[in-house]
Formats: sequence, structure tokens, C-alpha cells
Amino acid sequence: MDIVVFGAGSLGSLVGGLLAREHDVTLVGRNAHVDQIERNGLRIDGRLDTHVFPSATTDGTGLDADLAVVTVKAFDTDAAARTLATGSLDAALSLQNGMGNEATLAAHLDCPVLAGTITYGAMFVEPGHVECTGIGELALGPRDGGSSPLADRIGTAFGAADIETTVAMDMPRRLWRKLAVNAAINPITALARVENGAILDPPTADLAAAAARETAQVARADSVDLTDTEATDAVKSVATATAANRSSMLQDVESGARTEIDAISGYVVDRGEELGVDTPTNRTLATTVRTWERGLGLR
Repeated sequence: MDIVVFGAGSLGSLVGGLLAREHDVTLVGRNAHVDQIERNGLRIDGRLDTHVFPSATTDGTGLDADLAVVTVKAFDTDAAARTLATGSLDAALSLQNGMGNEATLAAHLDCPVLAGTITYGAMFVEPGHVECTGIGELALGPRDGGSSPLADRIGTAFGAADIETTVAMDMPRRLWRKLAVNAAINPITALARVENGAILDPPTADLAAAAARETAQVARADSVDLTDTEATDAVKSVATATAANRSSMLQDVESGARTEIDAISGYVVDRGEELGVDTPTNRTLATTVRTWERGLGLR
């Protein structure tokens, strides 16, 4: 399969590198990273160890592929979609944080757009080198749920590259569950400057649980069956499994970069307002992170 990975950061490089063991992969990323990959290939170590030689470019225009895997930050999805639309794609798959990415891609791309979640951990070490910090699962399927031959084909392609893959019929529920986890872990760890495991202890655990419960309440109002208990249990499970990890939002804050707060806590608040669900915990977290961003001129 010819695959474009649009957004060759830590996760995009990990996914693209693993896929390159079996498929023809083109990574779209930034200058220094692309230069190193073109010269010396992409090195992956940590929980997985491989050295592959995918194609790499800084220019994502005019690319033709069987599949585009989109791994950019949520606030870059619109620009990525417009760029990908200049080429020819048979399908696109979002493996991004937050909600709304699939709809943004579908608004610009003349191809089916699948939803995905991934629990592999990745860390950028240096240009041309990423570390796999955890082996998890990739789930994908139609963004509105159900089954499709296309999802089956793409799931088979990922499995052929030894990526643990589930073709799921319940992607809306999986996306909301992931959102509950992100809403509980990301802003709290970013604001407190702590690793994921810190949210397991009170009183921080109570704050995280409140954010997750609010997310589940909005999900149910949006006709997605996600219980409060399932949401809070997912938070505990992920925080336990990734206790030593620094969340992506914490890494953004530490590097002075814009966060994905709008697509995480902000999405819970906005969708809650539309559906008549009050989300005070998520509102406070979103407002605080946005205030930090404004102070740095990031919004």
C-alpha cells in the first residue's frame, strides 16, 4: 500500500516507521527531521527497535496515495486537509488528539475519512530518531460507526506491518472515551507540570475524575453510550500504564508551544453548551490553559 503520513512528529514518525517495514511510506514533516531521514533513514528504539528508510518531504502538496494517515496537531488539521486535497487519495485516517478532526478532513477531501485511536507511546529524540515508549493498540473504523470493506482493508495493511490493530464498529464511543482520558490527563498535567501518574492521587484524582465524568455526560447527550464509570476507569487505566510519561500537552507547555486544548477540554465545553450539559471543570481547565497561551501570544 502507498501511504502518506502527514505530520511526522513523534507519533507520526513512529507509525510511519512501523508501516515502512511493509509498505511504501512517505513522511511529511519539518526540515531537519526530513533531512536526516533522507540521508540516514529513520531510527526507532525503545520498546521497539528498527531502522527504516521511508521517503520524506517537507512539501505535502500533490501527493498521490492509497491512504493518508493524519497525525498533525488538531489546530493544523484544516491546513493539512487543504494541502492533501491537492493530491489524489483513496482514503484518509485521523490518528489525532481531540474531536472534530475527521469532520474537518472530510470537508476538504474527496475520499472516505476513517477515525482512529492509538495507544502506542512515542517520544521525539532528535531529527531522524524517535523512541517507542509504549506498545499499545491501534483501532480504526468509519467515523460514524459501523463496518466497511475499506476499514477492513486498511486494518489488514496495518496488521501486516505488525501493528496491533482492531477494526472497530464503535469508533464514536472510542473517540469519546479517548476524549475523556485526554480531558482528565492533559490539562491537569500541563498546568501542574507533573507526569501522568500524579493524577492517580487525591485531590488531583478527584479533579481528573470530574473532567472525565463531564465528558461522559456530554457524550451521552450526543447519543453515545459512555458511562461515567467507564470514563473514569479508562482514565485510571491509562494514567497507571503511562505513569512515568509526560503528556503531549505538558510537553507543549514546557516548550512554549500552542496546545490542543480547544479540541479537548474546549470541545467538551462547546459541545456541552450545544446540548445543554454544564461542564464547569472542563471550562475552568480550558480557560486556564488558554490564559497561559494568550500570555505567550500563542492565540
